[in-house]
Amino acid sequence: MSTEYRFDAVKTKDAVVAWIRDFFEKNGPGCQAVLGISGGKDSSVCAALCAEALGRDRVVGVLMPNGEQADIDMSRLLVSHLGIKSVVVNIKEAVDGVLNAINAGEKNGTELSISRQTVINLPPRIRMAAVYAVSQSLNGRVVNTCNQSEDWVGYSTRYGDAAGDFSPLGHLTVQEVKAIGRVLGLPEVLVDKAPSDGLCGKTDEDNLGFTYAMLDRYLREGIIEDPEKKELIDNKRRWNRFKLELMPMFDPGFPILAEDKH
Repeated sequence: MSTEYRFDAVKTKDAVVAWIRDFFEKNGPGCQAVLGISGGKDSSVCAALCAEALGRDRVVGVLMPNGEQADIDMSRLLVSHLGIKSVVVNIKEAVDGVLNAINAGEKNGTELSISRQTVINLPPRIRMAAVYAVSQSLNGRVVNTCNQSEDWVGYSTRYGDAAGDFSPLGHLTVQEVKAIGRVLGLPEVLVDKAPSDGLCGKTDEDNLGFTYAMLDRYLREGIIEDPEKKELIDNKRRWNRFKLELMPMFDPGFPILAEDKH
């Protein structure tokens, strides 16, 4: 059953900006916001929100091509548009180094062939390691740029783009993120750029098997007219929910007597 839902992009944008300021007051006064810049809507909106919340001098974008990146001009466009600082870290040698080391390493009783999914997920994980390296060197806080739509169906890489110290967009759908991007005055080409993993030649929506518009309506209104798409979305949610949960820890029940002040 659907419920009434109205989204106010201006009001939500202002609330996110206030929330970012509050986060830094509590968790890093004077620190910089550091994030990977892909040239897509999520990193663009996150960077713009942080720039408004903290000032552009406290935002650092990390551009991380894997060798040659066909759309890196979109990342440079965002940095120029916002007037934020940036660092370029080419991750190709790191990615190749890990893959080559796996192939060349000793394999005692293990048959190991690098899978295609490994090749797809390794660059995001190395990118996040690079973002944290830059952030730590600058006394920063890392921005998680994932949105709720992607998170709902697990379309992120654990310990890759799914990592971060705070998440401005984690409870906002793709359509809501785009609306906020327009309110922020971002170039249309950045807001409406079709997201892609850059490897298979397909968009994220092609890989998922449904559109974000369909998913977002299902999330906000509970309405989805195609039963096969509903089953696909529900299955992806069930299979990938662990990505949003804390790592399970065995609890032996031992006491903790130290104070835990907040």
